[in-house]
Amino acid sequence: MFLLWLIWAVVRALFAKRTDLVAENLALRQQLIVLHRRSKRPRLKTRDRVFWLWLARSWGEWRESLIVVKPATVVRWHRQGFKYYWTWKSRHKGGRPAVDPEVRDLIRRMSRSNPLWGAPRIHGELLKLGIDLSQTTVAKYMIRHRKPPSPSWRAFLNNHVKDLVSIDFFTVPTVTFNVLFVFVVLAHDRRRVVHFNVTESPGAKWTAQQIVEAFPWDSAPRYLLRDRDGIYGEAFTSRVEHMGIKQVKTAPRSPWHNPYVERVIGTLRRDCIDHVIVLNESHLRRLLQGYLAYYHDCRTHLSLGKDAPVSRPVEPPDHGKIVEFPMVGGLHPRYRRLAA
Repeated sequence: MFLLWLIWAVVRALFAKRTDLVAENLALRQQLIVLHRRSKRPRLKTRDRVFWLWLARSWGEWRESLIVVKPATVVRWHRQGFKYYWTWKSRHKGGRPAVDPEVRDLIRRMSRSNPLWGAPRIHGELLKLGIDLSQTTVAKYMIRHRKPPSPSWRAFLNNHVKDLVSIDFFTVPTVTFNVLFVFVVLAHDRRRVVHFNVTESPGAKWTAQQIVEAFPWDSAPRYLLRDRDGIYGEAFTSRVEHMGIKQVKTAPRSPWHNPYVERVIGTLRRDCIDHVIVLNESHLRRLLQGYLAYYHDCRTHLSLGKDAPVSRPVEPPDHGKIVEFPMVGGLHPRYRRLAA
């Protein structure tokens, strides 16, 4: 075996180029240095790997002189070096502009103080405070609560939206286990609760009177959307027709046909009623009055382009520091800018 290798080396020395001989000599000497290290299993150091990477790039026949490791190992070293090189080269390059720490803290504070709010609600509040961020960025810095997200919904019945209102009842238990009925009249154009009232025993005449109080004089809408509850009896139907209102009835057992008012009722429950114990009829009426003041003037809505039913002006940063005002007994805050 040794004789064959010697013959091959002599033939190669006679016919090879001088540069190839020099490169081969360097390769063999480097491997001899590795093998003569005092170790049972010679280990390659970083300078050894760098040498073979350089030799592989400058000499095409480097594989024939490689004995200590396999050629695939040198190729793997080169790929790792390529990865490390581009990691080092790209370390100084930034991505998108960083969000100001004060804005991040404000998003977390809003999210922590209002666990019922999602990214759209907080994004709407920030827009009204003159902070222009994307909703995705707001969601990134929010505090994650252990609860399912609020379900989303899509508006329909766009035709005649300014001339259409919807009505519905919902029940609220009291501390003495009585049941109160809340009647809600909602205008679709700006999601305004035009009228509400509370009673223990609703009837057709009482409900008809609520429509009269909701739309005095000539302010009656053209269409009224309601379900097929038996409480809307003959007295109610007659009064509505005399006011020039056309009733649109939903299909039986189809609350999704009346989504606007169902959504508002869900909002009233989630944002207010589910967090208090109702004492009596007057107590519930005061609670709803306080919440509806916040609902109309402060609360932002998805369907209104992150605006409130009563449009809120945008307060730019030069208007002052952001101050939190508690509303609805501390359940919900309003954020405004006030000059120092």
